[in-house]
Amino acid sequence: MENRRDAIKLALAGALGLPVAAAAADPQAAEHRQCGAAPPAEPGWAHGIEGQRKADLGDGRYRNPVLPGDYPDPTILKDGDDYYMTHSSFDSAPGLILWHSRDLVNWTMIGPALPAPIAVVFAPELVKHQDRYYIYIPFIPAPWSVALRGRRNAIYVIHADDIRGPWSEPVDMGIEGYIDPGHVVGEDGKRYLFLSGIARVLLTDDGLRAAGPVEQVYDGWRYPEDWVTEAYALEGPKLLRRDGWFYIVTAVGGTAGPPTGHMVITARSRSVNGPWENCPHNPIVRTSDAAEAWWSRGHATAVEGPAGDWYFVYHGYENGYRTLGRQTLLEPFEWTADGWPRALGGDLSAPLPMPSGRSGGPHGFARSDAFDQPQLAPKWSFYGPGANEAARVQVGDGQLVLKGKGRGPETSSPLTQTVGDRAFEITVEVTLEGEGEAGLLLFFNDRLFLGMGITGDRMISYRGGKPSHWREPAPAARTMHLRIVNDRQIVTFYYSLDGQDWTRHGVRSEVSGYNANVIDDLQSLRPALFAAGSGQAVFRDFRYRGLA
Repeated sequence: MENRRDAIKLALAGALGLPVAAAAADPQAAEHRQCGAAPPAEPGWAHGIEGQRKADLGDGRYRNPVLPGDYPDPTILKDGDDYYMTHSSFDSAPGLILWHSRDLVNWTMIGPALPAPIAVVFAPELVKHQDRYYIYIPFIPAPWSVALRGRRNAIYVIHADDIRGPWSEPVDMGIEGYIDPGHVVGEDGKRYLFLSGIARVLLTDDGLRAAGPVEQVYDGWRYPEDWVTEAYALEGPKLLRRDGWFYIVTAVGGTAGPPTGHMVITARSRSVNGPWENCPHNPIVRTSDAAEAWWSRGHATAVEGPAGDWYFVYHGYENGYRTLGRQTLLEPFEWTADGWPRALGGDLSAPLPMPSGRSGGPHGFARSDAFDQPQLAPKWSFYGPGANEAARVQVGDGQLVLKGKGRGPETSSPLTQTVGDRAFEITVEVTLEGEGEAGLLLFFNDRLFLGMGITGDRMISYRGGKPSHWREPAPAARTMHLRIVNDRQIVTFYYSLDGQDWTRHGVRSEVSGYNANVIDDLQSLRPALFAAGSGQAVFRDFRYRGLA
């Protein structure tokens, strides 16, 4: 394990240009410095399915993110030699996609644990207790969520005997006004949830309901007043018990806003009841400069790696690519002699040794869809779904039939999927049946999107969440092939009648502003299919391609 920590430190020091460590980590880089030349550029990412970028570089190292794309608020469970993870799914249905890994870097999708969310899903907590799995879920009211109408934020729970399901229906725990649950078993054998604030509530032995009042238990660590953050926002408590100590790992500084805001802090106590002692070197993770590769790093869970060393799993925005949302990051840390965690990954711009010490293993999934299976693939989710949203879809025999809803993209509850590449291309064939409109989008939320729709009579172009003043002179047609290319924030539209001869749209868009700080919503800019009006759309052959 000591050799692995040394390897991590050498890799990081080499990337930062520190002479002694760099010479040990990369003799060629040291030689370049001695000759007055710049060292070779760090490698980019490996490329997997459809050219999608992936973290495992294939040489015993990885480069963040481990899950590219909008996978925020990660909660991770070590279950023997297996790791399972899920994330906030917000306005998406199905929600709470579960992932599996054996090495913390290569992840494969299991599928959704929450087929029909009753409200917006904020940061969950995935745990195992006495051979049963639990996901504690903060639900937030939204215009489309009937179950929480008139209520505040509420904590629910689902449970299963097998991580792959079936999962129970959501159980109301009787906890309102809080988010970000973190589960722990105290020295008394009782189960507790820690909540935003940081508050705590005793649970029943089955973990399904509150067994006492919510009480304030920890006031956090205060950073200097001159630090530039979004807000103090003490949130995201994750609990760990080790060597007779309870550790609480939490976030402050705000999850978006200025890039230097979000950070990870920790405190410890001999008892789940406190008192809590703040770490002397808080914050243990923070973006200190806007020039760094990753911004707003926070909401961390500590997990033991496959080789016995330790890691933080958390989220962050990629510098220059907030449109991709908050991506899942993996940073090694060590335990100091006096029992505190100390992060080892620096600003995460450099490749780091694989947690397992070796490369390989399946990762990711194909985002393309031939629509040849009789059910909707779990990569797709509805935005802002109604109670029976799934009834709008029929899939199979090479087509997806989507019934129209609403008056346009903003009220259509489009089908979306995440994307994790800086540059990519999406293509689909669409046929409009009946009255309405259908098309292809890059969709952030119901107030911010861009793309193309066809009505049978004309094409409507969208930018900034509304029809563009530019009317593209596309032919009147009920069947059209549509393509969107996002090349590092420059978006170009194309259309074709036969899928062979393509016409480039007359207007291009720069989309770096399609992000949370502009629209005040924690989403990402993602591919979407929509159908609006009283008719329906038939989609065929959705294709995705990552562009290096």
